[in-house]
Amino acid sequence: MPIRLNLLAEAIAAEELRRRDPVKRALWASGILIALLLLWSALLYTKALVKGSELSRIETDIASQKGPFQQVTSSQKELNRVHANLAALRQLAASRFLSGSLLHAVQQATLNDVQLVRLRTEQTFVFTPESKAKTNDTRRASAAKPATVTERLTLTLDAKDSSPNPGDQVSRFKENLSTMPYFRDLLGKTNEVTLRSLSAPQVDPTTGKACVLFSLECRAPDKTR
Repeated sequence: MPIRLNLLAEAIAAEELRRRDPVKRALWASGILIALLLLWSALLYTKALVKGSELSRIETDIASQKGPFQQVTSSQKELNRVHANLAALRQLAASRFLSGSLLHAVQQATLNDVQLVRLRTEQTFVFTPESKAKTNDTRRASAAKPATVTERLTLTLDAKDSSPNPGDQVSRFKENLSTMPYFRDLLGKTNEVTLRSLSAPQVDPTTGKACVLFSLECRAPDKTR
């Protein structure tokens, strides 16, 4: 049987051992992993550039709309102020004092031998400015209060009683005013017709009869709007 000798067996075995070297395989795996990481980083960087460009575009759009937005907001505030003023004017018009109604009520309250000499109406409006919200040292915040206007109304009736016994009709005239629906609504539940002055009996220079002069006051409750 012939004997065959492979003189390259050792070289082939060495080459096979070199190919199967774990260090080389680890280096190849590391290189591939690094390449993948670099590729992933490049993709993330590209996405970041795209998103940054989109963010810049959105910020530019927002900045371009800032002026119109402020104008719309200012117009809305002005519109709300106008609506509030109109509502206040409607409320004032609905509850304003009417002199015609007063004269009609006084006419219905007349008595024999009682003459109304003078009717005086005093109507004042007190303005209270608005107060903004504040925080004191104890960190307690006080709520803001809007501006208000307080209406104060006072009616003064100067009259003359020329009855046979001057002064007897004063109480009756005062009672007539107090019981009339107009004056009950005007004065409310807390106020009433009050006798402010009553003179001593004297002679009326125009008629020559004895008479007394008296004054009644009607003070309406304050109305704050």
